Amino acid sequence: MGKSASFDSSKKTKFAQNLHTLMLKYLGHSCFSIEINGKNLIIDPFITGNPLASHIDIQSLKADYILVSHGHGDHIADCVELAKITNAKVISNHEIITWLNSFGVEGIAMNQGGSLFLEFGTVKMVYAAHSSSFPDGSYAGHSNGFVIWNSDLCFYFAGDTALSMEMKLLPLTCPKLDFAILPIGDVFTMGVDDALIASQFCEVDTIIAAHFDTFPPIQLDHLVAEKKFKSNSKRLIIPKIGETINWK
Repeated sequence: MGKSASFDSSKKTKFAQNLHTLMLKYLGHSCFSIEINGKNLIIDPFITGNPLASHIDIQSLKADYILVSHGHGDHIADCVELAKITNAKVISNHEIITWLNSFGVEGIAMNQGGSLFLEFGTVKMVYAAHSSSFPDGSYAGHSNGFVIWNSDLCFYFAGDTALSMEMKLLPLTCPKLDFAILPIGDVFTMGVDDALIASQFCEVDTIIAAHFDTFPPIQLDHLVAEKKFKSNSKRLIIPKIGETINWK
């Protein structure tokens, strides 16, 4: 691999312990609220349509940026309303940003392999193995994940994805991950066993579960999942909706 294609190996060490720059809150399904370096991010906003998240009031949420991994309704349903409430800019692929523009929502378009350098750090869009369409069935571009980092920390939000060999590229192209948010509910994404392999491919030991329990097909046996990760010297965090996650 050419030098320009890989992350500087001198930067692949564990970042400094100034980790208070990030606060992570689970809003249900695959939706997370993240405060990082004074900026508020919301990833994959699906809240009002999730009966398990009925106690989450989207009117009270803060967002400077909204990140959308793909166009399925269980990841984008509240995006337009939330962007208008907060005046946040949306970060997603070209097709999704163009679609959102038709609703009067501003955004920043990018594509896989590209990076944005923002006030809170770097956002890199990475591969996800999954379908993507808008609620009306039209094409929403390719599904994606995000790696986000600054001088203090680095984490991976996988979005909806199957296990893929592309995950092995992350340690070569990004700083060392402090944690990864992986889908774990099976049927529509990776299940527990594949998510465990994904953590090995990504070289990360702390995993936060996403995309589980919302619908009957993706109900998760929490104890079995935690045991499998623990037996492989990995820490699996299965968050409760509304919970602030202590990932350290």
